[in-house]
Amino acid sequence: MSFLRQGYVTGPVIGVLWVFVAAVTVAVAMSFATGEAFRPSFLYALIVGAPLGAACIGGRYPQLMIAAGCAGFVVLMMLGIGPVLTDGAGVVARVIAGLLLGGAVMAPLTAFLADAHKGEMTRHVFEEAVIRFLTGFGYVFFTAIVFIPFYVMVMTSFKNQSELIQNPLDFSLDLSQGWGLFRSYVELFADFNFGTYLFNSILISLLTVFITLLFSVPGAYAVARLRFRGRALLSRSILLIYMVPIIVLALPIYIAFSMTGLRNTILGILLIYPVTTIPVALYMLQGYFRGLPAEIEEAGLMDGLSRLAVIWKITLPLSLPALASVSLYVFMIAWNEFLLAFMLLDDPGKFTLTRGIASLNSSEIPRQHLMAGSVVATVPIMVLFLGLERFMTKGLTAGSVKG
Repeated sequence: MSFLRQGYVTGPVIGVLWVFVAAVTVAVAMSFATGEAFRPSFLYALIVGAPLGAACIGGRYPQLMIAAGCAGFVVLMMLGIGPVLTDGAGVVARVIAGLLLGGAVMAPLTAFLADAHKGEMTRHVFEEAVIRFLTGFGYVFFTAIVFIPFYVMVMTSFKNQSELIQNPLDFSLDLSQGWGLFRSYVELFADFNFGTYLFNSILISLLTVFITLLFSVPGAYAVARLRFRGRALLSRSILLIYMVPIIVLALPIYIAFSMTGLRNTILGILLIYPVTTIPVALYMLQGYFRGLPAEIEEAGLMDGLSRLAVIWKITLPLSLPALASVSLYVFMIAWNEFLLAFMLLDDPGKFTLTRGIASLNSSEIPRQHLMAGSVVATVPIMVLFLGLERFMTKGLTAGSVKG
């Protein structure tokens, strides 16, 4: 371990690893953006990264090093010997790739090794450099996992059939088409009844939220505040229902709904969706209700309010963050649910978005329509989550500490 803590070892090792990480990132980004072939090279990353890692130890003159690094990587890209290799890419694409690679390498690398020095480092300094590198790698890795599938989905939805046949791996955007880029979305709503699917999903999700809160609020309050026989057992077993895989119940549900005439109906969906959301809503809300000061409710009871009035006028207003987080969570479950919708709905006029997207997964339907449908299903819930994420975070954590 003392050998690894030597600056002349730590710097080059981190330099090589980070140059290769940056090379992979830039190669993927440029390939997607331009449609041309960019590929990373570990050999050139090894050749370039080791001296750069050694040079960045101490972090002196970071702005100058970043500028010099960007210029150097542009030169390497033009000569075709950089950590990112390409065949046939234009001059502009090479220059952009060099600048991106220089910024992606030099700025983080100087930050990683800012506290390091060429001699033997203390354990704290060594671990700090390693943690900074791993943190940077984590940001890149998890961003790529989330962003790349979404980017491919969106870019594919803007293609036409001839472009997909000509080069299925070209995810660049042809802005010269203007509004023609959105032809798949227009055809989706005009020819594939996606307006109805969208309306059905919104209606079912909102009603699922309402039904779930209607049952889970009084249930969670009773478990958290009232004293009755079996309360502790009920409190601990709420999530047992949620832990039963829905696939185990698929056949009994299908048979029961077919016999009662509830299959292929919106009413049937509204009866089964809350069954999957009420247990988790009960669990989330009871923890929050326990964290509310009981003295406030007792004061309301002493002032002559009934128990229901206390819940309505005192408990619910204080629980708005938790109610918002539970509502958002339940809405996302109902919006994204596929198995029950696929199993119970046969009439296209009653399809939800997920069921409608499944109907597009056919060799007779162009792939860009499937991707456009996926974008329509993904973007609204993503915007909703990002807009209300702070309420969800507050609601999930507010009940964790009592008092």
